Amino acid sequence: MSEARVATVAELQAEGILLVEDGNHGECRPRPDEFVPAGVAFIRAADMDAGRVDFDAASHINDRARRRITKGIGAPGDVLLSHKGTVGKVAIVPGDAPPFVCSPQTTFWRTLRPEVLDRGYLYAYLRSRPFHDQLAARAGETDMAPYVSLTSQRGLAVMVPPIGRQRRIAGILGALDDKIELNHRLAERLDGAARAIFHGWFIANPAAAAWPVTSLADVFDVNPSRPLPRTAPAPYLDMANMPTSGPSALGVAMRIPGSGARFENGDTLLARITPCLENGKTALVDFLPPGERGWGSTEYIVLRPHQPLPEPFAYCLARQPEFVAYAVARMNGSSGRQRVSAAAIREFEIRTPPPELATRFGNVVRPMFDRIAGARRESRTLVALRDALLPRLLSGEKSPSFGRGQVA
Repeated sequence: MSEARVATVAELQAEGILLVEDGNHGECRPRPDEFVPAGVAFIRAADMDAGRVDFDAASHINDRARRRITKGIGAPGDVLLSHKGTVGKVAIVPGDAPPFVCSPQTTFWRTLRPEVLDRGYLYAYLRSRPFHDQLAARAGETDMAPYVSLTSQRGLAVMVPPIGRQRRIAGILGALDDKIELNHRLAERLDGAARAIFHGWFIANPAAAAWPVTSLADVFDVNPSRPLPRTAPAPYLDMANMPTSGPSALGVAMRIPGSGARFENGDTLLARITPCLENGKTALVDFLPPGERGWGSTEYIVLRPHQPLPEPFAYCLARQPEFVAYAVARMNGSSGRQRVSAAAIREFEIRTPPPELATRFGNVVRPMFDRIAGARRESRTLVALRDALLPRLLSGEKSPSFGRGQVA
């Protein structure tokens, strides 16, 4: 790519093209008593996933903390990079983003001269292999957790092709990103609709007052036995890839099984440890090949409803605020490592609906969850395509001619 300029972040900043800044450290950082339920979002690495920033799940700070903060003040259109602990997550801030600040774990990269450095291209470049190779080389420069300091980031190289090529790259990859985002929104709507139906039929329904009350253990298997040989890799879901909203796991790896939860398709996984439980880390297992089992953290509780309750019943119940409040109230253990026991979950009281209503619920919501799973699979394919195209586009190879609005 002979026409492309390669410049360091420091050089681009000196020319007024780029601004890279992380969140406040030290005395200016928000104090524990300054975190509030609603306020200015305080974005950590955990709030970034698949190119998106989850402002709803993020912590928030009050006005006093915000007034003290002098750097890392985000803006719509910023590209965010996680650089401490979890290094290399990248997300782009939408135009309608609420006020937010970066934590010391995150850095914003802001294009100051879009006629020289296109925002969409910058977002693509920060996801590229050449850039991540640079991060990996610098992440181990200290004996701390993986960390690429702001000083180190200023020494990173950025490839800056002619602006026309930048915009073409941004357009091609943006079309794929747009479709991935549409799939995400579809999944959110379907998930919300399924949980609303559950609440209307089984929680807010006046007829439920006449249904028999029993413990969860009478109508669910809680941590059922799932034998899994330790001789070959099996699908593994770690806590970082447990979703805080929606039913779908964010990513699955293959590992030789050790101690931990065992699960099958149709099981619901509930994180039982703080702060994962409070943050809503819950998943409906739908990612395993037919007949296979997976495994995950010892901090999961596995839920499986008895027939005629359909499998999504457990997921929708676990997402209900009443159930989460019950579980949180029964956590115990040392500060910072509190967890709810499977025994306490078994004692949760539930009103059991008539079999015909349970069956009808399954018939209504199963197609919704099937569509969610299908959208997630399609998005994984699109992500793989996008990641395969990116190095070709950066190298100047000929590429597909589709742009935004042209990906079906």
